[in-house]
This record gives sequence, C-alpha cells and structure tokens, in this order.
Amino acid sequence: MNARKHKPIVGISIGDINGIGVEVTLKALADARVYKSFTPLIYGHGKALIFYRKLMNLEDFNFTQIRSVEEIQHRKINVINVTEECPEIIPGVETQEAGKLALEALRSAVEDLKFGKIHGLVTAPVNKNNINTAELPFVGHTEFITQAVGAKDSLMMMVSDDLRVGLVTGHIPLAKVTEALTKERVLQKTNIFLKSLKEDFGIDKPKIAILGVNPHAGEEGLLGSEEEEILKPAIREMKDKNHYVFGPYPADGFFGMMHQKRFDGVLAIYHDQGLIPFKSMAFSTGVNFTAGLPIVRTSPDHGTAYNIAGKNMADEGSMRAALHLASDIVSQHEAEEVEA
Repeated sequence: MNARKHKPIVGISIGDINGIGVEVTLKALADARVYKSFTPLIYGHGKALIFYRKLMNLEDFNFTQIRSVEEIQHRKINVINVTEECPEIIPGVETQEAGKLALEALRSAVEDLKFGKIHGLVTAPVNKNNINTAELPFVGHTEFITQAVGAKDSLMMMVSDDLRVGLVTGHIPLAKVTEALTKERVLQKTNIFLKSLKEDFGIDKPKIAILGVNPHAGEEGLLGSEEEEILKPAIREMKDKNHYVFGPYPADGFFGMMHQKRFDGVLAIYHDQGLIPFKSMAFSTGVNFTAGLPIVRTSPDHGTAYNIAGKNMADEGSMRAALHLASDIVSQHEAEEVEA
C-alpha cells in the first residue's frame, strides 16, 4: 500500500486491558477529527473495546473488525483481534492473561510495522510485571522495539509542544547510572538526538543542552568527576564537529530558570532527571518517542494507572498527542522522501 495515495496507517497496540489504555484510546479516537490525517488500526481485541465503550457510555463509538492490514478501511477505526479469545477484563487488577494479550498486541503491531504494512505505532501503557518472564525479559517498550527492529541503539525522547528531553540512560537502577555513563555513550545518544531533531522534527540546526550528572554539575570535580572526565570532553568533541551542543548544566537551575526554552532538545543523564521536570510541565500532553529507529513509535507518557482504571476518569490528552505526533513524523518523513 502506498502511503502517498492513502492516509498513513497508525497502529495502536492496546496495552494492558485492565489499565487505562483502552479508555484513553477510545476517548482520543471518539472525535473523528483527531484522525483526519491518518487511519487508526488497533491491535488487541474487539471485546475489550466493547466493554469499555459500554462502561463509558460511548454509544457513538464504532469500529470495523478486520483480519489483517490488507483489509484496512480508511476513514474508519479498524481493529485486529490478536488472540482468539479476549481475557476477562477486570479494571484495576493485574493479571497474567492481560499481560499475554498486551505482549501479543505489541508483537503483532511491530511485525506489521517492520514490513511497512503500517506506517507508525502508538503503544498504549503496559504493566512490565505481567509481561516480564525468565524466558522473555521485558523492561520496556523502547528496549523491546529497538531489539525487534534490529536497531543497534535508540533514544528515549519525551516530547511536548516546546520541550524535547532525551535520556542517556533509561530503565536502569540509579546505582548503575555512573557505571553505564561513558563518553562514547554520550556521543552516541547526542548524535541520535541531533539526527532525530533534523529528520523527525524538521529542525535544520538543532541546539542541544546536556545536563550534568552530579549536583551543581560537579563543581569542577568537587562533587563528582563525571562532568570533567566524560561530559565536557564529549561536548568539546561535538563542538569541534560544528554541532550546537552545550553544557553540562546543573539540572535544578537549568529547569528552574526555564533555560530549556533556549534549546531544541535537552539531554538528561538518567531517567528521573529528565522525566520529573518534563512530566511536571507537560503531563497531560507529553509523548514518549523512540528516536533512532527505522520506524516511527510513540506512546502516551503515563502508565496503566490501575487506581483509576474503569472509572472513566483518565485524561486522554497524552494519547491524543501521541497519535498526532506519530502521524506528523510519518508525514515529515514522506515529505523528505518527495524532496529527495
């Protein structure tokens, strides 16, 4: 199927059906204007959609059941059942059966994405605990998809209208951050960030700020050596190659003084250093984007939220933004192909 003759197809892996993923997906797609630039295809099970449609009184929400992407119907919401039977839906309760469905939805969507049958993927939240097993270690969507598409590396990037935060290290314990922090890793993540800002977001000469790892960015070695031994040499090397890369900046003062507005991207050293300020500023509209892959993948910036699942309380803003961003990046890539 040629993406230039039809609206691009954006897949949605349904995530944990006992969390808020189905609810925010239905709410985001309830207004057809949301997907005027793409065709949505949900990987999951139609019974889960029917369950939540009734629970939320979304009587006007309609979808088309198809067996494969080849049967896609544009201008409609399409659904593929990835398993024959839908597990019992118990909002707010962690079950192994829900984890198995979430994993199968993700696998099916990624497989179609790899072969170009769909053009982008939005992943609804999963619970790592009911997916992770000894046979299949699962630490997150980013790592799973990176490996599945055969990429050597990727960059977890949080995106909102005016803020983009990338992470040098992702889902690892805080105690292992400095062990994983090397000049080579900083350079690799910075290069992925720069390439993504150019190719995915259309920024010709992106400016990136790199945060320090220690309090006050190490105070010139007084509070830690990582800035002097790793970050500053990496930043000098990027500058020598005529890239607009600056830092390292103390994270507290950087965000406290709103310096992020002066840059196209901010590279944080570890997970919470970047995500706490990001979610404080853009929780309802933030999107998790996996940069550096040969495919387009986004997700809302929240989890399964079992505590409010099934209560019709979840805010769909982040899911809506994730759908828009996936569609926009696909369109950006297609425009670049036409120009080339």
